[in-house]
Amino acid sequence: MNPQNIIKLSAEQRFAEELTMLSEHDHAPKPQGWLRSPRAVRQFILGDEKLAISRKFYGDDALVDRAIVTLLGKQGLMLVGEPGTAKSMLSELLAAAISGDSGLTIQGTAGTTEDHLKYSWNYALLLAEGPNEKSLVASPVYQAMQHGKIIRFEEITRCPPEIQDVLVSLMSEKTMMIPELGNQGRVYAKAGFNIIATANLRDRGVHEMSSALKRRFNFETVRPIADPVFERELVLTQLKRELGDLSDQIQMSESVVDLLVTVFQELRQGTTKDGTSIKTPDAVMSTAEAVNIAYAAALEGYYLGDQSLSGSAIARQLIGVVLKDNADDAKRMRFYMDNVARERAKQDVTWKAFFDAGKTFWQ
Repeated sequence: MNPQNIIKLSAEQRFAEELTMLSEHDHAPKPQGWLRSPRAVRQFILGDEKLAISRKFYGDDALVDRAIVTLLGKQGLMLVGEPGTAKSMLSELLAAAISGDSGLTIQGTAGTTEDHLKYSWNYALLLAEGPNEKSLVASPVYQAMQHGKIIRFEEITRCPPEIQDVLVSLMSEKTMMIPELGNQGRVYAKAGFNIIATANLRDRGVHEMSSALKRRFNFETVRPIADPVFERELVLTQLKRELGDLSDQIQMSESVVDLLVTVFQELRQGTTKDGTSIKTPDAVMSTAEAVNIAYAAALEGYYLGDQSLSGSAIARQLIGVVLKDNADDAKRMRFYMDNVARERAKQDVTWKAFFDAGKTFWQ
């Protein structure tokens, strides 16, 4: 299989060279079941210039340290926050660095069943041979316990309470029972097994976690990036990564990225750089959405424009993000365009292109 034809490789595939480099230089103590030391895991996520390891998570470095320490112990790690704050990315990076496998994942939905968390059966083999290891279909949790790896549980609060509660005994006892296999039907978690779960703060009311399950996790809140310099660097890095070879053929002005990050920071925080109060939209103004806009605008410029990332393309792509949740967001954007973008357009050509292209969208 040609990796160039794959839309998205796993973290361990994308950063295989960096992980190999870290392993070669990793002389710190490794916990049982971990492929790399906690120090190397930190270097992988936060970067190391001496080893040419790229920074992959921008924001609260101390949060990364606490997450690593949590996974060293018996508690699971729960990452909560607004949508688009890189919770899933952080869980993927942690699993890749610790276990070398970020693909053991359960996506929480209203349709998630106990089989998804434990095991099911290949019914053709079950009828032919009866219950045995060959006819058993192991879940990601089963595989993680069996091999001592990290299991990722995305959007855990979207699962019904009775499914969430299946985790309570698994996390407490670190054992999974398979009654159909009789005396041999017991799987013990090997060293290195742990769970990283994620939950969006906006979905907290879907299915609140029980107190028993909450006690099995240490909670860490992943917050939006407050530093515009950090966010700008992240948007540029992610944009070039998404574009691949096209990034060398598209003119990407830093002033356009600055405009994009400024718009998102101000709409997210409810105040402009000069202190003007504005109403925040209900739409998620996350860094991930900013990257999506930059990517779409860059593709528009390459295929339909002058092969540049422009302020006008940013304005055109912004409507698809803001008008998702609430029609009143159009009024809030109209206020922003009329009272903020208009004034900046008088002094800056990038803002003028943004204002001229976007003002008609919010009438």
